[in-house]
Amino acid sequence: MIVAGTHSGCGKTTVTLGLLAALKKKGLVVQPFKTGPDFIDTGLHRMITGRPSRNLDLWMCGEEYVKDCFSRNSADSDMAVAEGVMGLCDGLFSTASLAASLKVPVVLVVDGYGMAETASVLVRGFSDFAAEKGINLAGVIFNRVASENHYQRLCADLRSIAPLGYLPRDLKFEIPHRHLGLTIAEESPLESDNIERLADATLRFIDVDALIEIAGRQDERGERDGAHRIVSQRPDAPAIAVAFDKAFNFYYEDNLDLLKKAGARIITFSPLLDSALPEEARALYIGGGYPEVSAEALSKNTSMRNAVRDWVISGKPVYAECGGLMFLSKGIYDFEGRFFAMAGALPFETRMRSGRSNLGYREIALKEDCIVGKKGERLRGHEFHYSEIAGEPDRIEGLSRIYAVENGSRKGLPDEGYVYKGMLASYVHVHFGSNLSIARQFVNYAQEKLD
Repeated sequence: MIVAGTHSGCGKTTVTLGLLAALKKKGLVVQPFKTGPDFIDTGLHRMITGRPSRNLDLWMCGEEYVKDCFSRNSADSDMAVAEGVMGLCDGLFSTASLAASLKVPVVLVVDGYGMAETASVLVRGFSDFAAEKGINLAGVIFNRVASENHYQRLCADLRSIAPLGYLPRDLKFEIPHRHLGLTIAEESPLESDNIERLADATLRFIDVDALIEIAGRQDERGERDGAHRIVSQRPDAPAIAVAFDKAFNFYYEDNLDLLKKAGARIITFSPLLDSALPEEARALYIGGGYPEVSAEALSKNTSMRNAVRDWVISGKPVYAECGGLMFLSKGIYDFEGRFFAMAGALPFETRMRSGRSNLGYREIALKEDCIVGKKGERLRGHEFHYSEIAGEPDRIEGLSRIYAVENGSRKGLPDEGYVYKGMLASYVHVHFGSNLSIARQFVNYAQEKLD
């Protein structure tokens, strides 16, 4: 089942979290997914269900990979729930496209605030669109509803679309926001009693049993087979140390699974709290997150900053994305202009801006062999950040840039992908499912560098 919306901000995330919490409270094993490249919603899904949420992105990974990801990760669950992105029809690779590809039912979320009978006209328009595209629009849930009478007026003329309930306007449920969106799960934005209230409200005002019937229990669709899930490799497998804490937590879960499948053992470390890198590490993977929020604490952890810098200088493998690039730089200027020293492995500083620096899909052609591929190979990913490199990268000596970059519309962008010895750092979050040779190359590169 996909929870879609009429537009961004209509309440998809709140409804999705409510359904996940309610289904779990009913004793179901629920596998969450997120349409598109979002990291924050997936973390919140995991926080409620206890299971990693997977990104389903047709542009980055293609239809075959997305279908396999959905099937494989749903295999040992009772029910799969995917949160949509933007409005149902928005974008070339929209939530509607995903629903058509996966052939799963869609539940539409409509913000009822400021509407009554007009809502039925709106929903019928979405129903007509779904019918044209062969999409099963199975029902509608209203958000921010003032009363039962208001709900009845919203449902006045839905015709063939099933009304499945609503969430009240006075729900008193909110997830804190910051510049990249909602607050991340690692900061525990949802207290257990808050989740409990959301689950209870969902069970009271939404027909969850009808939704279960619409989606179909997993054990009714096919054999539940946990063997489909990728498991960690043997203890003597090469260890890739992944930075994971409040500052660094933006990872596609599939990337980690694909590294395991390629023969790696994933271990974690905290640039915030640890004083040294794991002794058994053969490569570092430093993802994105919010290093700017924790910049002072990161800067004060001098032993870790020095350990990472020494690792890079020694030529050992490092792969860093976005926030990881910021941590490898000389330092970060925060939103107030305060400077905090970082690892100093890259010869530039980064600074935060009041508005977004870059947002969108990216396709990369590799100009040299590196940790994520061979020369000429193409990778896909996504870029979303409020920071920028201080100064012109073209004028920084000693840096090799090996990414020839295009956006999702095939428009050329400045070269990226900064290489020094065994380090590769970039603002692009690459999805390893976009090219299934990435994980194997990563593991082989780590072994070759240290053997």
